[in-house]
Amino acid sequence: MSNQVVGPRLLGAVALVTLFAACSPQSSTAAASADPAKVVLTAAVTPSPAATAAAQRGLPDFADLVAQVGSAVVNVQVVQKAPGAQGPDESEEDSDDPFNDFFRRFGLPRPNMPQPRNNVPVHGIGSGFIISPDGYILTNTHVVSNSSKITVKLTDRREFDAKIVGQDERTDVAVIKIVAKGDLPVVRLGDSNKLRPGQWVLAIGSPFGFENSVTAGVVSATARGNVGGEGGNNGYVPFIQTDVAVNPGNSGGPLFNLNGEVVGINSQIYSRSGGYEGISFAIPIDVASNVADQLIKSGHVSRGRIGVTIQEVTAATAENLGLDRPRGAAVASVESGGPADKAGIEPLDIIISVNGKPVETSEQLPSMIAEIKPGQPAQLEVWRDKAVKHINVTVEELKDKATEASLRRGGGGSGEQGEAATVNRIGLSVRALSAAEKTQLKARGNIVVVNAKGPAAEAGLRGGDVILSINRIKVDTIAGFEAAVKNASHDATLLIQREGQQSIVTITLQ
Repeated sequence: MSNQVVGPRLLGAVALVTLFAACSPQSSTAAASADPAKVVLTAAVTPSPAATAAAQRGLPDFADLVAQVGSAVVNVQVVQKAPGAQGPDESEEDSDDPFNDFFRRFGLPRPNMPQPRNNVPVHGIGSGFIISPDGYILTNTHVVSNSSKITVKLTDRREFDAKIVGQDERTDVAVIKIVAKGDLPVVRLGDSNKLRPGQWVLAIGSPFGFENSVTAGVVSATARGNVGGEGGNNGYVPFIQTDVAVNPGNSGGPLFNLNGEVVGINSQIYSRSGGYEGISFAIPIDVASNVADQLIKSGHVSRGRIGVTIQEVTAATAENLGLDRPRGAAVASVESGGPADKAGIEPLDIIISVNGKPVETSEQLPSMIAEIKPGQPAQLEVWRDKAVKHINVTVEELKDKATEASLRRGGGGSGEQGEAATVNRIGLSVRALSAAEKTQLKARGNIVVVNAKGPAAEAGLRGGDVILSINRIKVDTIAGFEAAVKNASHDATLLIQREGQQSIVTITLQ
């Protein structure tokens, strides 16, 4: 799985260490005296217009930008009840003691009994930004969830009590509201789809409680998926990755472009220590705006689903299926009776576009489908049998507490096991499942891997995997398995079942 990713944490005890770096550059006078020929040669070189312009510009000065937008960034202080705060366990009391009822009825402390723990409040600090003059503020769900009191502080030192309008755990976006006179400063929202790696961005927030702190950096990547930790996104947020210093307390704060427009909400950091280590993640503002609009209007977020599980398209899979390059989202399984199943989507299809928008990576598909209003059609371009097929799928609503069937491979089993067959070209030893084993494992296929070595092991196959098809040819028997491998050319793309989940594996044959 992915490296450990730690989401922003509420403010705790912090040890600050200041590190100083010293350097001793060689003077130009000494260099000139050491080698005058090099000095003459350097002086004769004329800088290019681009280099001259870059030298004149230098690094960006963020001072004016901060002066323009900083007043709309707020500090969010949260009070929560102490986790697990409660009185003494009544089960510890002696049920035969005739005085139990007396002390309990009149609320008197019992002699020699543990006293109730104080309900000590827990304080947390985050950030946010004002999006409307009437007091709507965007922040993170993990900043304000389970709060008993929320206080918003502005840069002019005004303070307001805030209430939660709505919060969405899937995207980690929350909307809170304060009541003011309508003179509140507001941010301008930009277009996060226009962000490119290498562009300068600026964060303002309250890291470690230091209000209105400014940090800057560049966009490291866009549409970053598989980001876990607190406020995990379940694939519905194509995160903006930056090298902007973001720390606990920055959560919920804005990420600005050089035009002074908000392009993201700072949400998570990659960390092994709990502090900033060079990588931070922001929720794109177009995702956050869509969520915020729904929360303000209805208090909840409606998302689309089509009922498929997907995985990345590898170079080997793309080549074997005749796709020009690795792109799109490979369908590993289709929910029986779901929207995709009704529309004719099949395992091993590769979804390459949705409503005309290309799908470059599998990480993009969940958010693209989620943005489609339930009940509306999604026009999919699907790569199947070395040709593009156009399929319309009617999107259904993704339930907040949806439950998914999970099949788990059991151990043991009864009944006679089939004889194993080894095909050296693919590096697999397989056998047929008995009827009892198939029922126990809830297997969708009949052929199970006994041992994997060579190219199969290198591709990730292992004992216990159930083989469903090879190069889209269904495999039900040992003979069918051997024939499918024999007829394969350079590569074999297998659809397998492992612990109840289907996945796609492409093997380079010997």
